[in-house]
Amino acid sequence: MKKLTEKYILNYTKTHEKHSFDPFKVRKDLVMWIRNWFFKNGKDCNAVLGISGGKDSTIVAALLSEALGPDRVIGVMLPNGIQPDINDSERVIRSLNIKSRLIDIKLLHYFITNYFDPPTRTASINLQPRLRAALLWYIAQCNNGRYVNTSNLSEYLAGWFTNDGDNQGVLFPLYELTKTEVVAIGLTYVYDKILPLDLVEKAPGDGLTGKTDEDNLGFSYDNLDNYIRNSNNTKIPKYNKIMGRVNSTDFKRKLNMNIFIPKV
Repeated sequence: MKKLTEKYILNYTKTHEKHSFDPFKVRKDLVMWIRNWFFKNGKDCNAVLGISGGKDSTIVAALLSEALGPDRVIGVMLPNGIQPDINDSERVIRSLNIKSRLIDIKLLHYFITNYFDPPTRTASINLQPRLRAALLWYIAQCNNGRYVNTSNLSEYLAGWFTNDGDNQGVLFPLYELTKTEVVAIGLTYVYDKILPLDLVEKAPGDGLTGKTDEDNLGFSYDNLDNYIRNSNNTKIPKYNKIMGRVNSTDFKRKLNMNIFIPKV
């Protein structure tokens, strides 16, 4: 395993940040923020989140476990039939010693796509995160829980999410953090021997298309995060492509309801 030093972790985001980013401090602040939020909005409630085996849900689970204790975190695995990396989800749960649920959405997805309107490929893909979101709301309500989102700023600005799917939840710990910053926080948990390095550095994928996020987007998260934190630097690789993607997905970040306001 790669040997991590505190200096390496502190410098991890250096090429992207216009400001100093201390992942150890941000982790501490995030843990306190989560703890305070639950104290005000569900003092004895559990945290419920989907565990995909990817770095974002892994790191959010670690933050929740540290903030609330592992006995108040429920990690839900929601494969659609055979999930090649389901072992990674199970490793996260074992590493953090959190509670877990396993619900296979295959039959539900099959029923909807075969007995209603014939789906387009995109509709079939997007149905999966929407089903998962509905089940996470349900599990949270059945277990005195609060549904915690695991999306980050990079995905949000790139429009890499499904409305009414993986943009759901009542608590969004990573929404103002880039993918690079999230990984840096994850490395602090590796440094403390809480999480395995390979889960924190795992190539992000949606688990739906069989490709990595970066293959689908056409640019790397490294370039995207550089754009987010230094958007005036037009020399960033893929600058125009990234800007085009951010602009073309702006509609997804607006209020879902378009409201007519009558003239008085």
